[in-house]
Amino acid sequence: MRIAISIGLLALLAAVGAYAYEGLTVDAPVPTYGIVLFTIGIVVLAAVCAGLMGLLFYSSRRGYDEPPHIKR
Repeated sequence: MRIAISIGLLALLAAVGAYAYEGLTVDAPVPTYGIVLFTIGIVVLAAVCAGLMGLLFYSSRRGYDEPPHIKR
């Protein structure tokens, strides 16, 4: 079963790679709105990543990640 899954995933990886190569070899200019939206997406992604990392450090330092202590 693992071999079948590995072969399927490698085939999917090859298909995505071929599709990406085809897209990169086209000489079509990117419109201005595409660059603007791409930039906004990168900024939003960076903000979400920074926020999640901040929450991770906050919860770790406050002890929220510790296992519960059951008093008997």
